[in-house]
Amino acid sequence: MPGMVIFGRRWAIGSDDFVFPGAFELFIRLSWWIGILVLYLMHKAQLDCPGGWLLHSYLLVLLVLLAAIICAMSAIVYVSMQGTISNPGPRKSLPKLLYLRLALFLPELIWAVVGAVWVSDRGLICDRTVISAIFGTVIASWVIIVFTLVAVVIVFDPLGGKRSLYLSGSPGRNLESSQSDQLFYNVKKTATRVWEKRIRLLCCCIVQNDDHRVAFTSIAELFRTYFSDTDLVPSDVAAGLTLLHQEQDKVENCPKVPEEELTQSPLSPGAEDLEAEIENAAHYMKFAASTYGWAYYLLANPFTGLCKLKSDCCRSSPVEADIMGRDHLNMNFGSILKITGLQYRDFIHISFHNKIFEIPFYVALDHKKEAIVVAVRGTLSFEDVLTDLSADCETITLEDILENGLVHKGITQAANYLYRRLINDGILNQAFTVAPEYKLVVVGHSLGGGTASILAVMLRNTFPTLRCYAFAPPGGLLSKSLADYTKQFIVSVIVGKDVVPRLSMPNMEDLKRRIIRIVASCNRPKYRILLHGCWYEVFGGDPDNFPTELDGRNQASLAQPLLAEERLLVHQSASYTSLAMDESPLHSPPQYPPLFLPGRIIHIVEENSTRRWCSSDVKYSARWSKETAFGNILISPKMLTDHMPDVMLKALNSLAEESAACVSCRPAGDYSTNIV
Repeated sequence: MPGMVIFGRRWAIGSDDFVFPGAFELFIRLSWWIGILVLYLMHKAQLDCPGGWLLHSYLLVLLVLLAAIICAMSAIVYVSMQGTISNPGPRKSLPKLLYLRLALFLPELIWAVVGAVWVSDRGLICDRTVISAIFGTVIASWVIIVFTLVAVVIVFDPLGGKRSLYLSGSPGRNLESSQSDQLFYNVKKTATRVWEKRIRLLCCCIVQNDDHRVAFTSIAELFRTYFSDTDLVPSDVAAGLTLLHQEQDKVENCPKVPEEELTQSPLSPGAEDLEAEIENAAHYMKFAASTYGWAYYLLANPFTGLCKLKSDCCRSSPVEADIMGRDHLNMNFGSILKITGLQYRDFIHISFHNKIFEIPFYVALDHKKEAIVVAVRGTLSFEDVLTDLSADCETITLEDILENGLVHKGITQAANYLYRRLINDGILNQAFTVAPEYKLVVVGHSLGGGTASILAVMLRNTFPTLRCYAFAPPGGLLSKSLADYTKQFIVSVIVGKDVVPRLSMPNMEDLKRRIIRIVASCNRPKYRILLHGCWYEVFGGDPDNFPTELDGRNQASLAQPLLAEERLLVHQSASYTSLAMDESPLHSPPQYPPLFLPGRIIHIVEENSTRRWCSSDVKYSARWSKETAFGNILISPKMLTDHMPDVMLKALNSLAEESAACVSCRPAGDYSTNIV
């Protein structure tokens, strides 16, 4: 449903968004009205005192005013419940009701001021209990007024006055003069500036420099482009996500052939098999997780972690490593020592320095695997978020390997920073001076996994035996040619429905089209969708039965663009064009170049779990997987929890222990490598 147009401008709220807030206000108002009525009837006689007629008048007028507001809110809630997201016709009278409700806001404000003045009048000589009760009603009036003003600020759209012009500026528009060109340019510039202000407000605690300003502008332009061709309000997106989750669960429960899984290892027979890679990944995941420092250690040890760190980390320690950046009370370094099990002397360099495009890392000697490990930290600060969101593409050239390759701009900038530190500052040279026979291994989780992958590509020529383990790296990372090249030395590990490896601009465009299609085709009111969706997310149950683009019963009717989508989607936008040309939302031409996950991919899934009061027993399986298996964003509560480093480490340790326990019982000659 497009945002409502009130007072000649668009607002970030739909006409069917007043059910829940309206019902809540109606409950508060009705309870308040009953309370005031009881107060008036019980203490009417006590208001017969000097100045009491003021309080008497205040209560009577307030009762009448509240009754009018209750009637208006009842009508607003009832009308808002009518129709569907794509059929706002039954709600066409709602703007008039909102004007009526806003008209009642002015006398309510005036009467709240009058009540505050009268109650504070020292000339009142009435029972203090009655005065205190009436004073409470005055306070309640002001609280509701303040919350109403806050709600208006929240749903205010800074671009609302220019929204129609902004959306009409499609590639197919007919511009008759340079003046219209300049007008449309100004609107786009305004939209970018609004997004930039929002980002600056969120990152107000960051000391801003030239790099930050460039990143803010780039991210704002990305957001402006992504949201420019839709007219959905936030509740429409929420309804679409809950519908998609239920629809995906229905499809997932249907028997199907796992086309995206490989039946054998994609490497040559002489390479390491899956069991060996799982064991290596479980070992190196400790290094990747340790880069998060005390934050991860307390997450993994919520009850005893703080006591252990305070006892071991606060005292001075003979640190021989080169440490850059602040580490308050030695908490981060102490956590790294505990998680990895290394000694002080095993660390060559540690950097806690963190700016946009400059992320923390450390270099250490791993004597168990005879490796020099470069561990890169994932997202843990606003600066890291800005690095993640700088998702433009840029070209990287590798001499004697590939002519050109597209990469994620922000993550590549971070990899360039690490490359300069490791090579130009001589950190790796120092490490190989200490252990010249060791191999080089680069590891990282999330943002760290993506940065480690691109860093490994940069270092590959100099260190031909280099290996990289990327845990849950971002999806929009490398072009196809680069991704294929990295299969020789990079292994990516992904757990379940983790959203981060599925995040890319083409996938986000696909998700947007899916949301538009599913909310336009659903025949339920939004409030019912959200109620059932909340129940489904919290308590489970059967997915709702509604027509969607994935429902085979409705393929014929859904092949053509729906009339509702003409209001939800700009006519000449790429998303609408793909629907109008009878193309599936899943296979329409992408607006952005496709970028893929690095290297060979190990996908870990949860087979079954036995949950008890104080513990849970989860069984995992792992398979080699294609990058196409991560071409869609899966909506699930686990899309976030599966990304957590403790979940990744737990899954890898479980698989490694199971594999080690089964080595002795495996039949001779059985070297299957596709499933653990």
